Amino acid sequence: MSRDDAADVVEQIEEDAKRRPRARNMRPLRALIPFIAQYPLMIAAAFMALILATAATLAMPVAVRFMIDNGFSNADASSIDRYFLAMLVVAIVLGLASATRFFFVSWLGERVTADLRAAVYNHITKLSPAFFEVTRTGEVLSRLTADTTLIKTVVGSSASIALRNAFMFVGSAAMLVYTSSTLSAMAALTLPGVIIPVILFGRMVRRLARASQDRIADTSAHAAETISAMQTVQSFTHEIEDRRVFGAAVEQSFETARLRILARAGMTAIAIVLIFGGVVGILWVGAQYVLEGTMSGGTLSQFILYAVLCATSIGALSEVWGEVQLAAGATERLMEILDVEPEIQAPANPQLLPKPARGDVSFEAVTFQYPSRPSVSALQQVSLQINSGETVALVGASGAGKSTMFQLLLRFYDPQSGRITIDGVDIKTAAPEDVREALSIVPQETVIFAKSALENIRFGRPDASREDVIAAAQAAQADEFLSRLPEGYDTQLGERGVTLSGGQRQRLAIARAILRNAPVLLLDEATSALDAESEVLVQKALGTLMGGRTTLVIAHRLATVLKADRIVVMEDGQIIASGKHHELLADGGLYARLADLQFGQAAAE
Repeated sequence: MSRDDAADVVEQIEEDAKRRPRARNMRPLRALIPFIAQYPLMIAAAFMALILATAATLAMPVAVRFMIDNGFSNADASSIDRYFLAMLVVAIVLGLASATRFFFVSWLGERVTADLRAAVYNHITKLSPAFFEVTRTGEVLSRLTADTTLIKTVVGSSASIALRNAFMFVGSAAMLVYTSSTLSAMAALTLPGVIIPVILFGRMVRRLARASQDRIADTSAHAAETISAMQTVQSFTHEIEDRRVFGAAVEQSFETARLRILARAGMTAIAIVLIFGGVVGILWVGAQYVLEGTMSGGTLSQFILYAVLCATSIGALSEVWGEVQLAAGATERLMEILDVEPEIQAPANPQLLPKPARGDVSFEAVTFQYPSRPSVSALQQVSLQINSGETVALVGASGAGKSTMFQLLLRFYDPQSGRITIDGVDIKTAAPEDVREALSIVPQETVIFAKSALENIRFGRPDASREDVIAAAQAAQADEFLSRLPEGYDTQLGERGVTLSGGQRQRLAIARAILRNAPVLLLDEATSALDAESEVLVQKALGTLMGGRTTLVIAHRLATVLKADRIVVMEDGQIIASGKHHELLADGGLYARLADLQFGQAAAE
């Protein structure tokens, strides 16, 4: 996936997240306090700037009042200069304080989001495979990107707007009462009659907007499905039916959009009439007070400005409330991940494996059921001793338990009973990282990352030098094709190694395992899907890799079986036979049948 494609995917995930249900309360946002509280100086600076900006804004109407009442006086015409200068100073203070507040609050939003993303990702990497059995990768990615972006919007923008307007509302409301308690009482009485209809219409518009988006999504999904399969559509002469379905979806989308536009138009009309009607009424009363001489023109102007500040503060708070609700829901979803405890954890005082490790591996009466299938035993009382330097091949039908033994040895899961040891140390008593450092694995399907060939091999040992990487590639028979790449070892391989053949990917995986240089090798036989030439090269590389190491092989090819010191036959999670190739053939049974099916006449020979 290219960077642009990845950006498009993330953008789509974020758009989908905005349509998720909002939280019913703000309690989940408390979980953000530990992340925000790490930066007390930034918080203090942001609050100081916020208070200063609010004070400067609230001072502006007072300056206007004095300018109107005292500045336009023939007795002291020069005083108007002082009042305008005072207003200019207030504007400068407001501008500087607002810029400072924006910087510190935005910095906090970005910093908290970065910390939160890192915390979630770090926690995800510690979770056991059992978590990913029941959780979709797309859902995890959505929480890691979209939900953290929603939180950034709130911490870095919406929270600042909400606090600023909350301060502004309280301050301007207090100044309204101070300026004229009578007019303030009138404004308070008319406020519910303005707000309630606007809120009700606003909810209707949002509901219809979501429905309109859903209808558009329906048309897009149908178009994408048919266009991507146009040959099939035309082959079955299905064009007329698809046009009918798409046309119906388009009309339904238009009808929903029409209702949304109508509701939005109605809300606009009602809001303007109610708001301006209330303002005109209050101004008329204020004008009567000015004519009667009980209120000055400057005082009325001051009241009007505070009323405007109060109204705009309420409007801004109502706008960000939906974003705060979304962020509360996003925080709740992120905390759900952070609250998941890894099933595989290091003990309080982990036992250390011998260094250098010898590579003795033992399964002792191991019984195991996968968490997603608790009623089915993947392994039943399995006991197997593998000595240092020995190569043991695991043979059996699909579902016999071969891969499960790899999973348990890597300590992705713990058995329900029995124990597994490396060099005599029960792996449950050791740190999982120490256990895995003693192991190398060559999977059947090699994972190639969207990095250079050098970095892909170095995945086996991140601190390896370039010379060590090249030496490992040469031992894995990979240097020959890597050297011919456009930029050699620095060539970007693309996601999943799409630029490489199957044999090349396998030799890269073997180079990775050689570089890791672990005493125990887990080899999920990787030659079953290769052509003859690639198989010869991979088998040669495997011979180099297996030399001197304890090797546990899931065997699919006769060549690997013949090289094994011992063959273990598994069925239904149990070991039913063990021995050399010719011994097991002579005994008949399952191995002889598998050999005949998989190897044909070569087995008899």
